Amino acid sequence: MFRNLVKYTPSLRLQASGIAFRAPASQNLVRYYSEEAKKEEPKDEEPKDEVTLLKEQVEASKKEVSDFKDRYLRSVADFRNLQESTKREIQKSKDLALKKFAKDLLETADTFEIALKTLQEEDHSSTEKKVAEVKELVEGVELTQKLFLNTLKRHGLEKMEPIGEKFDPNVHEATFEVPQPDKEAGTVFFVQQPGYFLNQRVLRPAKVGVVKGSE
Repeated sequence: MFRNLVKYTPSLRLQASGIAFRAPASQNLVRYYSEEAKKEEPKDEEPKDEVTLLKEQVEASKKEVSDFKDRYLRSVADFRNLQESTKREIQKSKDLALKKFAKDLLETADTFEIALKTLQEEDHSSTEKKVAEVKELVEGVELTQKLFLNTLKRHGLEKMEPIGEKFDPNVHEATFEVPQPDKEAGTVFFVQQPGYFLNQRVLRPAKVGVVKGSE
């Protein structure tokens, strides 16, 4: 039986004949590369654990909240800018309407001014009764003018009082110059037409006489 096995098995037959058996080199190379290939095969990624997934979800939620907050703040800023712009436009319209109204009232104020000057310059020496009547009329007109000017002042319209002030071309309009030895040159000594401020801005410059300096 052993003889038969040796007969039909080449490797055993070689060993039996005293020759050492070696496996072919090609078989060794195949085995080597196959083992290396097994080593280089990528391992399957380990599944993420529950804690890692929760952390990723939390980070994603934080980013989403941050985006929402940024958009909200931008919207609030845009809305406030719109409010301020609208407020300015409304105030501008109010100022324009008030300016037109105030200019229309100046004619009435001028009428009071002229009436008072006329009454004060009249000759009241004729009779004592007439003097008393005129005096009473003057006082009434003065009181009416005062109430009228106070009403205008409450709405931002204020009469200028330039007498004795240094001439300022921004608020005064010089209509003439006259030398005045007892007054400082360049100052206002006479008001031909009163000027007015509206909300501290010049609505109408005062027409004035200015002290002329020595040449």
